[in-house]
Amino acid sequence: MPSIAQPKPRCRLLSSAFALAVLGAACAQAADEPAAEPKTKLPLKSVVMFNSGVGFFEHRAEVEGDAAVDLRFNVEDINDLLKSMVLQDLGGGRISPVTYTSKDPITKTLKTFAIDLTDNPTLAQILGQVRGETVEVEAPEKTTGIIVGLEKRKRKASSDGDTIIEFDVINLLTESGLKSIPLEQISSIRFANVKLNQEFGQALALLASGHSTDKKTVTLRFSGDGKRAVRVGYIQEAPIWKTSYRLVLKDKESPLLQGWAIVENTTEEDWDNVRLTLVSGRPISFVMDLYEPLYLQRPVVEPELFASLRPQQYGQDLAQSEQRFRGAAGGAAPPMRKARSGQLAAAAPAAPAPTAEGMEAQSAAADAGFVVGNVEPAAQASEVGELFQYAIDEPVTLQRQKSAMLPIVNSPVEAEKVSIYNVNVQPKHPLNGLKLTNKTDLHLMQGPITVFDGGAYAGDAQIEDLAPGSERLISYALDLEIEVSQEQKSHPEEITGVKIVKGVLEAQRKFRRSVEYTIKNSAGQPRKVLIEHPFDPNWTLVEPAKPAEKTRDRYRFEVTAEPGKPAKLTVVEEMVNTQHLAVLDLDLGAIHYYLTGAKVKEEVKQALREVVAKRQAIESVVNQRQNIEKQVAAIDQDQTRIRENMGKIGQNTELYNRYLKKLNSQEDELEKSRGQIEDLTVEEQKLRRELEDYLRNLTLE
Repeated sequence: MPSIAQPKPRCRLLSSAFALAVLGAACAQAADEPAAEPKTKLPLKSVVMFNSGVGFFEHRAEVEGDAAVDLRFNVEDINDLLKSMVLQDLGGGRISPVTYTSKDPITKTLKTFAIDLTDNPTLAQILGQVRGETVEVEAPEKTTGIIVGLEKRKRKASSDGDTIIEFDVINLLTESGLKSIPLEQISSIRFANVKLNQEFGQALALLASGHSTDKKTVTLRFSGDGKRAVRVGYIQEAPIWKTSYRLVLKDKESPLLQGWAIVENTTEEDWDNVRLTLVSGRPISFVMDLYEPLYLQRPVVEPELFASLRPQQYGQDLAQSEQRFRGAAGGAAPPMRKARSGQLAAAAPAAPAPTAEGMEAQSAAADAGFVVGNVEPAAQASEVGELFQYAIDEPVTLQRQKSAMLPIVNSPVEAEKVSIYNVNVQPKHPLNGLKLTNKTDLHLMQGPITVFDGGAYAGDAQIEDLAPGSERLISYALDLEIEVSQEQKSHPEEITGVKIVKGVLEAQRKFRRSVEYTIKNSAGQPRKVLIEHPFDPNWTLVEPAKPAEKTRDRYRFEVTAEPGKPAKLTVVEEMVNTQHLAVLDLDLGAIHYYLTGAKVKEEVKQALREVVAKRQAIESVVNQRQNIEKQVAAIDQDQTRIRENMGKIGQNTELYNRYLKKLNSQEDELEKSRGQIEDLTVEEQKLRRELEDYLRNLTLE
């Protein structure tokens, strides 16, 4: 059995399969694995919290030479890490591959090793998997041989001659020949194959790692010379940061707005002097399963059997052969390999290693884009693209699973007291409100506002995102000193115009509606009331001519209510609707409606009268034809009766002759009537064509 190269630790032989595995792993690792890079701590230095349910975490440190960093993550965070992690070696070093444990089931990974430990195998099953390998056995004398196989044998129990016991036996090919050794007599077994020992240890290490499935280790490696600054950043799920405000109203001073940011550290790492940045906006963020190995199902194709053909020989391409020969002789890499080498080299350009002061300057320069304006008392605000952020001035220290409130706004603002009435919110009383103007340089995030008026709590409000210079209404209490009633009035529709275009009547109708608001002020001072009225894009505002404000779905009208005097506001809206009707399909009642309309031009009325006359002529012809058709139907019915009677009497009777004469006269009448029907049908068709031609060419604007 070959020995392990020096230096190596002495590996004590153990007396169980599990001890054997541990021994094999320890020996193989000590003998074969290269020296690992020194582990480096990578402390958390910067956190950026977003409103989309994620945070950006940045670690920074100084490394020297080749270094490795182990980071532990929850399994559910690995996908975000694989999607977003960024590594930088700021001193000209190289980024080596990042390694982590696969998510493949342990059973699937175990099957890839030379010894399969999937189903908790016995010692006999383990040895059965490595038939042909050389082992060193102590049982109790030391024996070295090649495993030929294992078998089960039987013997009678010594205490009871009737009991049969099965036991496993290993068959070895030794220098002296085949030798069978019962496994129960073996105190230790050692594999001579060092690689097999190493795989055995790796399989056991994988089994041990499976006991903790909620954490995964990600190993980062940096290669280079000298001391260098390195940075690692990644996106991870995090609770959104929130804001809350306090608005203090004073009689003779500007209102004071104080805002706080609420931040939670739900990670499993303490934040120690971390630079914290809070970013508003909602960048698109999603989770993609990059951790789960994906396997493509491939179709199984059965080979087809053909008659054997004679192999063909083909001449080589001399140009390609010469080119390959020259490349091999000159030692040049293939084009693809050269391109890849160039890409890797360009990805890590050389740069002088920074000093400690230089590292701090680089970090500050990298984050300079996040700091623009000043915000009292503890944050700086700036715009970043379509987003807005607060950069906390002082580093933040926050223990894991703890939360903090950080002051971000403490500035006077402009606010005007108003009463806001909306019948859908409260049909009787308006709400106490404020017309708030953001006079600060800050973008105010949405959140609750607690209002204090005159040193007392006045109510709670909620505000949407408010950019600098923007204005927003907030309401915080019910105004019991103001009462509002409304009365809706309906108006009859009015025809404003009628025209005919190629036989189609286009009628314009105007609809009008109005609502009258009555405001009663029981307070001792005049009050400004904002009436919110629904906005419908199909209706046009007539009165008042213009609202004080207009939002996406409502008008706002401003009314000043004096004490003890009712104030009124009437809102009138109109809608003009154009209706298209085919004149040919109008009944006489509808035509009469337009003939009596005051807004209908005389030439249109005259055309409608002509249409009525033509339709009456058609109806007259139709009535004549229908009357004759009824007479024909009656004669046909009478003839049927006569023929039935004639069949029941003799032909030489007087009655039979009477029936015969009547049939002759009816036939003459039927012939005449059918001719009239044909003439009337032709006349009807002629009149209808004339009406259609008339309408087709009729256009009266």
